[in-house]
Amino acid sequence: MSDSNVEKSNQNPLPEAMQRVRDKVLRAIAELEPAGSPRSAAEPKGLFFSSRTNGGRDLPPYYLVYFLLVDLLQFPHMGRWEKSAWTVPVRYKGRLYGIEHRKMGLGIFAPNFDPGARTGTSPSEEAEADARAIALLVKKGVSAAEAYFEWRAEQVVNGGNLNVVNRSEPLFDRYMFFYARFKALSAEYELRKDERVIKKKTLQDGSELTTYAYPAQKVRAEARWNAQAAIEAFFSWTEHVFIHLGILQGTLRSGKDVADLAAADWKTKFKAALDVQDAVTHGHYEKMLDLRSQIRNFMAHGAFGKQGEAFSFHSGAGAVPVVLTQNSKQRYSFTGQLAFDESAALMDIEVFLTHLWSGSRSPARLYIDSGLPSILTCVIDGTYTRAMRSDTEMQEFVDELGSQFDRAGDMDW
Repeated sequence: MSDSNVEKSNQNPLPEAMQRVRDKVLRAIAELEPAGSPRSAAEPKGLFFSSRTNGGRDLPPYYLVYFLLVDLLQFPHMGRWEKSAWTVPVRYKGRLYGIEHRKMGLGIFAPNFDPGARTGTSPSEEAEADARAIALLVKKGVSAAEAYFEWRAEQVVNGGNLNVVNRSEPLFDRYMFFYARFKALSAEYELRKDERVIKKKTLQDGSELTTYAYPAQKVRAEARWNAQAAIEAFFSWTEHVFIHLGILQGTLRSGKDVADLAAADWKTKFKAALDVQDAVTHGHYEKMLDLRSQIRNFMAHGAFGKQGEAFSFHSGAGAVPVVLTQNSKQRYSFTGQLAFDESAALMDIEVFLTHLWSGSRSPARLYIDSGLPSILTCVIDGTYTRAMRSDTEMQEFVDELGSQFDRAGDMDW
């Protein structure tokens, strides 16, 4: 730690309301202060050979600590060095410590002031007690700064300096899992559909009771359940992937754009990702929308029936279903949409998936399947536009960006 190694944060003056929050936080952590300039020649070396305390393992998430100490309170900090993202030198009761985000996580580190030290050493009991006290103060500060975090989050979302988390792979894997189970159970049903289990039992009066069981019916039911789960999982995945497609194609440019689309309905998300003016795309849109209204509304609204049937009454014709319609002016009817076949529905989904990743959207699949987050600054500066020109250009971009993320994850600066 030396004055030349310490960075100071640059920030515009806070609004009056946030200044009051800052004052409140300072009162909450009054015993914790910026370290300031070294008070002895031993301090810089001692902090360099510091050791992680057990008492400092109970800190809030690293980003809250950083925004508390560096962003809000403007504590001077040291930037990146090997296997370390940042260090905030602090003093508690005049004693020096480092709050540091290392590769193995955030912690409070106690200096080693041994003149001959070449590495860290086990922290003293005093250092452990201090670390517990510092962690408690930081937690109090984070709690007091909640309004500031909300204000800063809104500032960030309204800009373009954001990464959007990409969870496409696990969501799609869920769809594939249920789809594979459906196919396996359907095949088993075909093999066992003629299987019949006959049991005979003699009753007390000497008469004989014969029962029949058809095990394949349970297999068939399980196949249908897995098909319905697969369709549910597919639509869950589309809600996510359409947003990333919108970003990669330049439709979404800010955090607010993403947040607004995330809150919108499925139809709006589809139209942000695909051009429904295209005849082929429009055909898929109508099929998927119809399927969604049947299976998802059926599953989400009490499973009263895939056609909306919720009641029945007896008549000269026999039992008659009464349908709950989607029409607010006429809620009931004898007629509804045709019931769908799960197998046909899943085939329609597979055909749609082929269309989704065709043509100009093909490069997007390479990016989304990589698991990398969507980066809004890459929309603004045209990086995605260039990468979306071909599969080759996108693959080169994905490889380079993936390497950058790997190096950052290893804190290999």
